[in-house]
Amino acid sequence: MSLWTPGGEVPVNPGRAEQRRRPPQEGRGEGVAGLVGGPDLDHLSPEERAKAEEMIAQMAEVQRQIVAAPAAQVVANHIAGFYELAMLHLAQERPKFEEAQLAIDAMAGVLDAVGDRLGENGPALRQALTQAQMVFVQVRQEASDGTPA
Repeated sequence: MSLWTPGGEVPVNPGRAEQRRRPPQEGRGEGVAGLVGGPDLDHLSPEERAKAEEMIAQMAEVQRQIVAAPAAQVVANHIAGFYELAMLHLAQERPKFEEAQLAIDAMAGVLDAVGDRLGENGPALRQALTQAQMVFVQVRQEASDGTPA
């Protein structure tokens, strides 16, 4: 598994420590890496603890990279992900129109909500939205006509 960051894809290895997460307890305070209710490392073997600490350090680095990036860049990446999701659903042998429509609507909703605050990425994402909407209509028309998409 990986997580996108402005510096590129960062591998994140899910470990057993995450599965053992305990809910916060009154008076417990901050756990590992300053996380309230964070994973309890006290009951892990030395190997499991080392893996958990490595994973926590990786997650902290990813968070540092995300915070260092302008929010507009991260939001633009998510909007592009909605576009990709819609196109994947429309490209199926039997297009999944409801799934594609949801992704397109999410893309439109976020773009409408953030207005021009996306900076230089805004116009390209608006064009991508228009393209996704046009592809949706075209693929739906082809599906209803019985012609290949």
